[in-house]
Amino acid sequence: MLPKKLKPGDGVRVISPAMSLSIISKEVKEIAIDTLKNLELNITFSRNSEEIDEFDSSLIQSRIEDIHEAFKDESIKAILTIGGLNSNQLLKYLDYDLIKANPKIFCGYSDITAIGNAIYAKTKLVTYYGPHFSTFGMSKGLDYTTKYFKKCLCSSKPFAVNPSDSWSDDTWFIDQEKREFIKNDGYLKINSGIAEGRIIGGNLCTLNLLHGTEYMPKLKGSILFLEDDEGSNAQIFDRDLQSLIHQPGFEYVKGIAIGRFQKASDIPESRLIKIIKTKKELNGIPVIANVDCGHTAPRITFPIGGTAKLSAEDGNINLEIIKH
Repeated sequence: MLPKKLKPGDGVRVISPAMSLSIISKEVKEIAIDTLKNLELNITFSRNSEEIDEFDSSLIQSRIEDIHEAFKDESIKAILTIGGLNSNQLLKYLDYDLIKANPKIFCGYSDITAIGNAIYAKTKLVTYYGPHFSTFGMSKGLDYTTKYFKKCLCSSKPFAVNPSDSWSDDTWFIDQEKREFIKNDGYLKINSGIAEGRIIGGNLCTLNLLHGTEYMPKLKGSILFLEDDEGSNAQIFDRDLQSLIHQPGFEYVKGIAIGRFQKASDIPESRLIKIIKTKKELNGIPVIANVDCGHTAPRITFPIGGTAKLSAEDGNINLEIIKH
C-alpha cells in the first residue's frame, strides 16, 4: 500500500517519537522550516513535540497521541520525525488499524527504523527511510538529500540512485560554517550479481530490536538496505549482521546495499569485505557498500516495502528504486 505523493501546498506534521524536538537549536529549526517552505510544503508541529524529560524524550502517551493525531488529520499528507534511542517503546501502543485506514507518508531514519518497519509489517503501508525534519536544518550540502527526497516522495517514477559527489561526517549542527566535504569514490562492489526485490532495512542495530516480534517484516524476497551509526564498529556490525542472517527467511534474501559508515566506526573497506566474504549465507547474492543511506550526509530517501533493483556486474554497479 503506497501513500499519496506530496504536492505543493500539502501539510507536513513534525513529530518527536524518540528524542524531544526541544534538543534541536532554534537556528536549525528555522533553517529547516524555511527549506521545507521552499519545497512548497506547509509545516506544523505536534502538540507534544517539545515535551522533554530526563531522557531527552517524553512520555509514551504523549508520543503516541502525536502519531495518532498526525495520521487522523486529513490536512496532513506526510509525517517527518527526529531520531533518538527509544522509539521501539511505542510499538505495542500504536493503533495500526488507524494508520492503515489513513495512509500517508511517514519518514525518518536511524532509531525511526523501528517504527517504519513495524508499520510496514503490521499494515503493509510503505514507509520511508530518509531525512529527519532536523536534517533540513543544514545550510550547506543539502542538495543531494533534497533531490532524492523529492524523487521518492513527490513522484512515482522509478529512479536511479547515483553516488553523491561528496559526503561529510561533521557536527554540522554545532557549526554550520565549519564543514568538511570529502570526495566520494562511489559504490564498493563486494559480491557480484543481479537482484530485484522488496526493500527492508534501515539502521541495523535498531532493526535487530524487532527480531522475534510481530513487528519484524518478512525477509523472504527482499533486498536489504542496512546502515549503522558511530556507535558501531567492525565487531558490532559483524555480530549484528550475523543476528539478521539467523532470522527466518534470510536464505531467500536477494541482495544487500550497505550505507556508508561514519569515521568513528573505523570500518575500512578491507575489513567490511572480510566480514561479508566470511559469511557463506551471502554467497551468490549481490552486495554493495558506500551507499548514501547512512548517518553521514547526504542521504537518499528509500521506501521500506517498495521495490529495488540491484546490479553489480563487472565494473558496473547500478541501484534503482522501482516502486515507491
